[in-house]
Amino acid sequence: MTNDDIKNMLLDIQESALEFTVTMTGKESKRVNGLYKPETREILLHNKNFKTDNELIYTAIHEYTHHLINEEDIQANGGRELPHQARSHTNYFWAKFHALLDTAEAKGYYKLDISLSPELDSLTKEIRENYIIPNGKIMQELGKRLIKAHQLCEDSNIRYEDYLDRVLQIPRTTAKNVSIISALPEEDTALGFDNMKILAAAKKPDERAKAKEAIESGKSPDSVIAMMKKKAATVDPKSKLEKEKARLEKTISELTQRLEFVEESLAQL
Repeated sequence: MTNDDIKNMLLDIQESALEFTVTMTGKESKRVNGLYKPETREILLHNKNFKTDNELIYTAIHEYTHHLINEEDIQANGGRELPHQARSHTNYFWAKFHALLDTAEAKGYYKLDISLSPELDSLTKEIRENYIIPNGKIMQELGKRLIKAHQLCEDSNIRYEDYLDRVLQIPRTTAKNVSIISALPEEDTALGFDNMKILAAAKKPDERAKAKEAIESGKSPDSVIAMMKKKAATVDPKSKLEKEKARLEKTISELTQRLEFVEESLAQL
């Protein structure tokens, strides 16, 4: 594949009005397979890292996802480019990336076929049947017992949080999650613990049903979570900026106070 072939493929997967370039560096890198430079709209691919075009295409789509999100951010801010955030691999990123992979597969550019390795295919079935499904059942039963333990702690005037922290030594977040999934139908345990958490986060039965259908159809967890959330594109740009402004002002205030404390401490030394 040439640089132009890759670019044309990416544009066929999803159009972009923001100009960009694709460059295969002809190099091998132990740190990254590819890189997107938002300031110059460059997609760099260290093609010596890949044995097949399929691997190259996966990374090209990954970096193109960064470009498309950069384009969305510019459009949301009236054509102005804001400073780029350090955290680029968000839930929204992975959801969009997986959607682009789905399109690439449908168009025949990319393939994820574990049947190419009979051993991997067999191992995948073993992981699902012997670990993912049983884990869902175990965690649901654990949740039911923690709910009972919570009630017994209250009856005995024992702090449930202290019981979790120092007796069971279970993180409180884990205890909360397993308690929530205990109310799900037993059939949902086949989805595994992490997917059960996603279902439990759905507030309405119809939302839960849509999430379950998406999971069973093969959608990635990030894609399902993004589907359940209000997408960033539907948020009013002004409201988004106002919220970011409030967060930044709070952070600046906290850092200013910390700086004053450090300066006073240094003055006393």
